[in-house]
Amino acid sequence: MPGSYPAPPPTLSGDLETISRFLQSPTQIRRRLRDYRDLRFVADQLLTQRFRTSGGAALYELSEPFVTDRAVEAVGPGAEYPFANMPTGTAGISSVSKWGQKVRVTDEEIARNVYAGQTIDRCLRKVVNSVIQQVDGTAMSAIASAVTNHTTATISWATSATRTIFQDILLAKASIYALNLGYKPDTVAVDDTRYAYMMSDTNITNALRRETTDNPIYTGTHPYVMDSTQLGGMADEMDDAPGYAMSDLAVQVKSLRLDANDAWDLQGRRKTVPIVQEPGSAVYIATA
Repeated sequence: MPGSYPAPPPTLSGDLETISRFLQSPTQIRRRLRDYRDLRFVADQLLTQRFRTSGGAALYELSEPFVTDRAVEAVGPGAEYPFANMPTGTAGISSVSKWGQKVRVTDEEIARNVYAGQTIDRCLRKVVNSVIQQVDGTAMSAIASAVTNHTTATISWATSATRTIFQDILLAKASIYALNLGYKPDTVAVDDTRYAYMMSDTNITNALRRETTDNPIYTGTHPYVMDSTQLGGMADEMDDAPGYAMSDLAVQVKSLRLDANDAWDLQGRRKTVPIVQEPGSAVYIATA
């Protein structure tokens, strides 16, 4: 029996597509899978130093003094110079954690999936994103716990008529400089809402370069002003485990063939610990 014309259009119920056999399949527009740059993970931009570990931990010093423990004195003719001690920073140790997970992809899924040969790449990307997200959250929590110095906003940044965002940032910056420890604040980290307030303030926009992409935005409670070169870093543990390849932000990935299951296991990991070595190099702005 000949088909009727026009044939009914395709329908979609959940993940099930129903289409008349007399119609061509509709064009499928495949979405690009977001990577870590799209998801705006910022911990590695704030903790910029890179350390290597051994023995499953990292030993470090906190805020090492840069002067001796006594004032310099006037020395009389023929007199002996006074001795001074060389103070060291408080020692700290942090244990490395291995953050990781894996997913399984069958041969049938690869062969039948609409993404075909991209299936494994997309699955690996999701694993890498998940590992980065976990490490990012852990690092931001470490920063929030270690940084206790703060200034107070003159008035809430949400108050458009009288807010003084630029002044609040400069006062926070001044409080870091006032420590006289050689810190040079270079970064302001804010959430999306406060970033919108900042970009609505002409005092801020007039001070920015015309083209800039180095604006860290994070999910948090307070704006931070910091010296990103001094605050700290990520201590990664590297080994020679076979089969691993390096992906984004020190995440290692590996694919394992399971012949008995006609499948692949795709796993990713990062063995690391965030270290906040100079908590005095950052302050948060309260009540902003």
